Amino acid sequence: MSLRAAFGALAALLLAACQQPDAPADEGTGASPLLYEVSVGSGEPQGWLFGTIHSLPDGTKWRTAALDKAIDQAGMLMVEIAALENEPRMRAIFAQLASTPGQPDIGLKVPADYRPRLFEMIRQSGYAPGELAGTETWAVALLLAQLGDSGDASNGADRAIIREFLGREISEFEGVEKQLGIFDQLPEAEQRDLLVAVIDDLEQHRADPGRLRRAWLKGDEEAIESAMESGMLADPELREALLNNRNREWLDQLLPRLESDDRPLVAVGTAHLVGDKGLVRMLRDRGYNVTRVQ
Repeated sequence: MSLRAAFGALAALLLAACQQPDAPADEGTGASPLLYEVSVGSGEPQGWLFGTIHSLPDGTKWRTAALDKAIDQAGMLMVEIAALENEPRMRAIFAQLASTPGQPDIGLKVPADYRPRLFEMIRQSGYAPGELAGTETWAVALLLAQLGDSGDASNGADRAIIREFLGREISEFEGVEKQLGIFDQLPEAEQRDLLVAVIDDLEQHRADPGRLRRAWLKGDEEAIESAMESGMLADPELREALLNNRNREWLDQLLPRLESDDRPLVAVGTAHLVGDKGLVRMLRDRGYNVTRVQ
């Protein structure tokens, strides 16, 4: 399995759908991805929240003056994974976690009526079913989630912002090993639900392949939240493991930074910001003013 497939898919899952195929270079004209300012009372900003996307076509215009100002004013950066450019290490961790000898045949991991679609997706991905022997169910799901993505992870908003903070402090909420470990530690029944959801999501994605990218570029909270109510995040156990639990852990790391003079810019997958258990709501419940900047 390629590193790009594994990590692009991981990002896609946490944005609630697969990434979309190539968009015109000017698709981001007038872009306004979600950006929030965090403060107490009417005081100066203590931090910012920015919703990222992890793969974009060449030439997509998404940077804004408001985001550039937040980057300039921030004292440090908080991201999911800081070392996105360290591909050899990420590849090694993925390979270690994704492989367990003695796995059942991949076709037995989905209901019978899903098997034709599963094997067709495997074929389209460039693999033969036998090549996936020993690959854990979650890893197969991440691989297949990449079908239809012709964006490039090197163009991702997360990587672009990390580059802006070279020379300043960059803190990671999880790191690659812990993040992939969340998938690896899912019960097998939930891993199979994940694989089924990926198969279903691909069909919805192909019906309107640009839907989520357009929603991200426009900062369309309603469309993003709506997408989170279907597919894999509609499964209560998967939603709790992949989204809600992580948000709670991240909040515990973020609060001390906000209470200090660190002025963090938090740049994480957009799905982590919105909804009734997103970071925006949780900060507001803690008494912070969280104001949408764009």
